[in-house]
This record gives sequence, structure tokens and C-alpha cells, in this order.
Amino acid sequence: MRDSGLDDEQRAAVTAPRGPVCVLAGAGTGKTRTITRRIAHLVSTGHVAPGQVLAVTFTARAAGEMRTRLRTLGVSGVQARTFHAASLRQLRYFWPRVVGGDQWQLLEGKLRIVGQAAARLKAGTDAASLRDFAGEIEWAKACLVTPDAYPAEVARRSRDIPGPAEQVAAVYAGYEALKNRAEMLDFDDLLLHTAAALEEHADVAEEFRDRYRCFVVDEYQDVTPLQQRVLDAWLGERDDLTVVGDANQTIYTFAGATPRHLLDFPRRFPEAVVVRLQRDYRSTPQVVSCANTLIGAARGRAAGSRLALVGQLPPGPEPDFTEYDDEPAEAAAVAGQIRRLVDDGTPAGEIAVLFRINAQSQAYEQALTEAGVPFQVRGGERFFSRPEVRRAMSALRMAGGRTDPLVDAVREVLAPVGLTHEPPGGAAQRAQWESLLAIVELAEQLVADEPDADVRRFCTELDVRADAAHPPAVQGVTLASLHAAKGLEWDVVFLVGLADGTLPIQHADGDDAAIEEERRLLYVGVTRARRRLALSWALTRQPGGARKRRRSRFLHGLIPDTHPASRIAAVSGGTGTKPRCRVCGAPLLGIDALKMRRCGDCPSDVDTELLDRLRGWRAEEAREQQVPAYVVFTDATLTAIAEHRPTDSAALVSIPGIGARKLDRYGPAVLALVSDA
Repeated sequence: MRDSGLDDEQRAAVTAPRGPVCVLAGAGTGKTRTITRRIAHLVSTGHVAPGQVLAVTFTARAAGEMRTRLRTLGVSGVQARTFHAASLRQLRYFWPRVVGGDQWQLLEGKLRIVGQAAARLKAGTDAASLRDFAGEIEWAKACLVTPDAYPAEVARRSRDIPGPAEQVAAVYAGYEALKNRAEMLDFDDLLLHTAAALEEHADVAEEFRDRYRCFVVDEYQDVTPLQQRVLDAWLGERDDLTVVGDANQTIYTFAGATPRHLLDFPRRFPEAVVVRLQRDYRSTPQVVSCANTLIGAARGRAAGSRLALVGQLPPGPEPDFTEYDDEPAEAAAVAGQIRRLVDDGTPAGEIAVLFRINAQSQAYEQALTEAGVPFQVRGGERFFSRPEVRRAMSALRMAGGRTDPLVDAVREVLAPVGLTHEPPGGAAQRAQWESLLAIVELAEQLVADEPDADVRRFCTELDVRADAAHPPAVQGVTLASLHAAKGLEWDVVFLVGLADGTLPIQHADGDDAAIEEERRLLYVGVTRARRRLALSWALTRQPGGARKRRRSRFLHGLIPDTHPASRIAAVSGGTGTKPRCRVCGAPLLGIDALKMRRCGDCPSDVDTELLDRLRGWRAEEAREQQVPAYVVFTDATLTAIAEHRPTDSAALVSIPGIGARKLDRYGPAVLALVSDA
């Protein structure tokens, strides 16, 4: 980098003429430095006054960092805010003119009114159900979907929703009616009303556009249709706009985000200056290479998303890949490595353990506690502080007199508080279910150590674990989900639990778009590491369990052939050579090929009549359970069954996508269908 602190590409973005400018900025390429320098350049050259710039970020923390950097550059007065904060400020100013009277009160949380709407419809009113209803309302409003249009839209998108679409739509409509009757606004209303004020009142639009002349939008890959509508209303016919984003880091499509606006920017503004930032100043070349290989295997990548990072730091260690027999062994080994790193001088605050789902934190909280390593959970509560875990422990204490087998008793006691046989629809309900399942796994672990343990003994074990996991808050190792890690970085990152079914998450299977979002989520995790990166997975959940799990499909191609972990779990559960196509003998790549045990281009010997019967059976199962068909089995799994025609449980469970739970639930019916073929 030159004395100015900018490389050639950053300088091109900073000094580009007035908008439109599109900066495609890969992870670690200095995008915040670039956009703050660009704003300072526009101000210093007299193009715009500081107060005429509106810079929009996605978090208050990012907005604060931008203001701090601008002040360091001698630029004060720029409005750097989130979409919602900017809209609230504008709405407060224009409300008397466009609505009249006092502005409606801002609704800080919508669960109370959602609960009232759900209760009137006799829908679920437990905390998880209400969070899921609220999440669907937020998604719908972010995507500009009305209650009437909701059922058709979720069907078109095959969206995973927390119940029948008509019921969710009715709760949505009821919520809107109750909220409006109370003259209250939720956070999405801030955007909707701001857009409407500018679209419908020419004098308001003229005054606003005279006030703000230049716009900058960070993380543009994460804008929703509603946010884009607000931005369009701000701009009007103008084009003095700079957007910055990276389509490879789009991980919030479940909340309505879409990279389409970023990728289509050059088509919308054919005269736009497009600058690509690809020099990575955050991570070592070894970490950068891993990230490039991972995202380079993505399917359906648009041309605008093909950013190949170029590492600028001195070389570091190669990423480490490790396979463990079970999850407790994985957690203990990771904690041991962290203990040694801290003892050797690495600050605990420069280490992170990242996982796909929050329920995975429990094993690492326990392992780090036992290793004497301080930690903090980012973006969520510690395991034993979560409401569903506290309710579960209370229910178990009340059942302390039971003497039946511990694991069976725990499952039965937890059923009324949300533990179902299969994961429910809806993100909040599924997160609660995963926490309850983690408690069952703790019971399984206790039984493995103490076969005669009963519910009372298990309650004591849970209390001991809970007490040990609640030391005073200190700066320590960060435990976080991959979503919560977005925008952060550490010297050392451990990516754990990288098994198919967890990453990619099971309910994403069968949906190509969802699978690719899971890949981008892992990409975000990889690019959080500055110097050292460790990736690991376990073949089973508990010690002594059948080694049926397989490492994440996203790791294929990442692990060097010379690395000990280049071996993969064989169908029988042990380790062996990489699987090859049973038709042409080529190495198999991708989960669908592994399921079929043949390349996608090789001829299929599928039994079409059996496949039709399997599909009919699956449809009936899905109707009875009121879940999408892929929750039962994906199309690829059904096709694999119809090709392999398994004759017993061992052959059936050897097909990827069929674990112990699905074998127990569906195995007899599937084998009966095969035997009748």
C-alpha cells in the first residue's frame, strides 16, 4: 500500500466521480476505510457539504465506527445511520405535515400484540411460536408482502414457515389491525411510512432531496425490497449514490435480504463506475486460499459475485482439518488447543469458536469451563440461561421421582415443553427444540458414564453444569453462531461441528438456493480468521454412538490429499478412501452424487415405479405431519433409495440423508415399499 494508505483499487473507488459508484468489496479488503475516504474526498473537493451526505449502514455499531473514522479524517456532520434510525428521524420531522397530530408511538417489541392476535385465532401463544409469527411478519413486510398475498408468496418460494400459511397470514392481519387501532408503529412501519411520505407528497420529497444530495449504502448485498424502496424514494431521479457490498457474504435471505440489487446495479445504472476490491489485508494467504476454494465451488454464482481474494499478509500456518469420533471429544480437544494457545500468549479475546446453531454452544461452554478458559457467548444467552432450558430443568425437577430409564424419561418430560420427534417449522421453535435435544444428549452422555442414573441424579448433574458455566463476565474466548460472527474478526478461529445435517443445516437439503446460502455462511466463518484457522467435525454425537455422520459436503476439495483428514467416512462408518462413481469410477463430488454413488452425468438405473410409490408415500407423510415434503426425505434421497433398493436397515442407513431418527421413524415403511417392488 502507498503512503496514502490506499491501494490502486481503493484509490479508484475513493476518487471516482460523483455517483453512481458500485464497490464490490471482498472480505478483509478495507471497505470501511474506502467508503469513509470516499466521503472525505467528496467533501474536500467541494462536491458536497458534510451535512448533505447520508451514509446508511446495517448496525448502529457500524454507523458509530463510520462517524468516528470520518471525524479522524476531519469530516464532521455526515449523517451515518441505520435505515431505521434515518427513517425515524425523517418521519418525526415530516409527520405533522403528512399525517397531522402527534406521531404514533414506536412499538419497541411486537410480541405482546402478536400474542393478542394469535390468541384470538387460537394459534400458538408460547414464546417460541410468537417469535416465529413475529419473524414471519417482519419478513413479509421487508419483502413488501401483504397478509392477503402471504400464502401464495410463501408457496411460490417454498418458504419454511411456522404453521399453515393461512393461519400465519391471519395472525399477520390481526397484528396489523390491532397495532393500527392502538396508533403504534413498528420498526418496519418506519420504512413504509417514510417511503410513502416521499412518494405521495411532492413538497416533502423536494425538501428532503434539497437537504440530502449524496448517498452511501454499506452492506448493499443485505438490502431488502422495503429498504430498496426507501432508497429509491430518497434518490428520486438522482443517481449520486455509492453502494458497497459482497454477494459472497449474503447470509440473511431468510429475513428478506437479496443480493439482486447489488448484482443488478450496473444494469440499472449503465454509466456506473464499478470497482472490485480483492486485496485481502485481514487474513494470511493460507486462509484466503481456503476461502477462495470454498466459494469457488458455489453453484449459480452471478458474475458480479466472483471475487477472488488475493492475500496481502505474510504466510501463516495452513488451515487445520480434524475429524473426531464424537462431539464431546471434539469440544474437549478444541478447548485443550485453546488452553495451550492462551498459555503461550495468545489473548483469549483474539480466539473464537464458531458454530451453525446456538445449541452447539453448550458443549464448548462446558469444555472451556473445565479447561479454565474464560469465554463469552455473543449474540445469544449462555445455554443454561435460555428460557427453554430453564423451563426444561424445572420440569425435570418436578419429575425427580421417576425411576424409568433416564433418556426415555427425559424425552417424555420434555415433550410438553417443546421436544417433538422431528424438528418443527419456524426458526425460533426450531432453536428451542435444538436446546431441548441438547439436554437429551446430556442425559445420554450421563447414562454412558453412569448406567443406573435416574432423573434426580440428572437434575443434580444439570445444576452442577449450570453453576460452573456462570462465572463473572470477563473478556474471553468468543463463542458465537456464524450469523452472529458477521462483521467481526479474530486472530484464531475454530469452525466446529462441520457435519452434513448441521452445516448445511438439515432443513436446507433439497433446496439449491438454501444450500448455497449455507456455503456462504461457512465462507463468512472462514474469512473471520486472521492468522490461524481450524475446521473440525465429529462422526457421532455421543461417545460409543454409531459413526454414521459425514463431514460437511463443503469441505470436499478444501482438504489437501496429503492431509490425514483427507480420508472420509466410509459407508460402513469407518474410514476409507474417497468414494468413486460406481459407473465411471471418477471421484464423487457433492452430496447428491454421494447419495447416488454415481456422477450426475452417468446413467441412472432408478426403479421409476418404486420412485413414484416413494413419492406418494412421502406426500402422505408430509400431509399428516403438516410439514414440507423435503422434511420427510429430499428428492435426491428418494431417488437414491429407488436406485439402491436397500433390503435392510443397514443398507438404508448407508444412504446419506438417512440418520438414526429417520431410520426409526420411516425405515419399516420404506423397506416395505422396496420389498413390494
